[in-house]
Parts: sequence; structure tokens; C-alpha cells
Amino acid sequence: MCNISLGTSGTIFISSNKFGVDKNNALHAFAHADGHYHLMGCMLSAASCNKWWMDDIIGTEKYADEQKAITDDKLGENHVYFLPYLMGERSPHNDPDARGTFIGMTMDTSRADMTQAVLEGVAFALRDSLEVARSLGIHIERTKICGGGAKSPLWKRMIANIMNLKVDVIESEEGPAMGGAMLAAVACGEYKDVEEAAAKIVKVVDTVEPEAALVEKYERRYQQFKQIYPACKALFKVIK
Repeated sequence: MCNISLGTSGTIFISSNKFGVDKNNALHAFAHADGHYHLMGCMLSAASCNKWWMDDIIGTEKYADEQKAITDDKLGENHVYFLPYLMGERSPHNDPDARGTFIGMTMDTSRADMTQAVLEGVAFALRDSLEVARSLGIHIERTKICGGGAKSPLWKRMIANIMNLKVDVIESEEGPAMGGAMLAAVACGEYKDVEEAAAKIVKVVDTVEPEAALVEKYERRYQQFKQIYPACKALFKVIK
């Protein structure tokens, strides 16, 4: 099972019956509340990238209005890429020197293209962690999503297609506080275990399905995206 938290940081949690880590420690492995284990990939800047772009660069509070310009025909076609490493990066690169980077702009690049690149860059970076999990033999078909960024229908659609996962939207966007309350309820005996608590409390209200044609387009874009960090890595150590 999988959950994506699209908050200030971006986190992908993957539950597993077996303990396992990759050789580069790109993902972190922990004991899980259900008695087994979970893998976690955490990127340091996720929804905070969008907040930075909207508040500090564009200077607007109308996030939804900015996303309206990103029409269906633009999805999977953007020539601009964004590395969302505004505070260095944790998973999967473990690189404190990594920096946010735009690449691919031309004289035809629009404000909407830049906004789209920020949203897609976060989704691409989350996929980097998902790919590490897949390399460990973990098969994932769907994920739940929570966090402030999950308010955006466009962002959820991007994540579904970039990661090729069914994205289950839960009734409450809150993640950590709800999880803490669920654990407390189990400890108090209200539920016999975390599985029962989750079944009773966590309500899926919608599912965003990946679209085959868009998945194919984003697959090509992701293969380009994942080449950018290795190409820039050496520069990050001297650009300070």
C-alpha cells in the first residue's frame, strides 16, 4: 500500500511485509505501526515549491487561477523542466548542495509553462523515489494522497499520469494529525489494530485514473527529467 503526502515537503510511504533498503539509502526503512515495515521517500520541497513560485516570484494568491492556463493540450508537452531542490534534496539524492533549477526555456516560454514545470517537477521527483521502490521488487498500482497540494485537481492528475498510479483522494486532506489520532485510538482500545482503524476512519471519496495516452507522453518527459540532476550535480557544489 502507498500514500503520498503533498505538503510542504513531499513524502511517499510504502508499506511492506519485508524489511528492505536500496544500496544507496535513497529510501528510508522503518518499523511500521502494523507490525511490519514501511519505506519512505521524502523530498524537502514539494507544495512549498508552488508556494514559493506563486507568492515570491509571481506575486499572487490566486493559485487556482494560475493553473487554469494549463490546459489539457499542454499536459505532457511542456518543454520546460524544474528541479524542485530549493532546500537541497533528501530522497533519493541525499544531496544538500542540490538547487532548484529551470531548464528548457525559450523565447516562446510562457508564465503558464513555468507554473506547469513547477508542478510537474515535484511529481517527477516523487516518481524518482517510486522508481527506487520498484527496483526493490515492490509492485504498486495505486496510492492515497493527502496534504495541501492535494486540493489541486490538476496536480493530482499530473501525479496519476507521471507515476502511472491510480490516485485515491481521501475525505480529509489532513495526514499526520489524523494518523496520530488513529494510533491513539488503537492504543486506547477503540480499535483492535491499525488496519481496523484505517478501514473505519479513512474514507476514499474519489479516484484519479491514469490515462494511457498521457502516461505515454509523461514517460518520455520523465526519461528526460531524470537526466538533468546528474548533468548538474557537479555544478551544484560550486554554485553557492
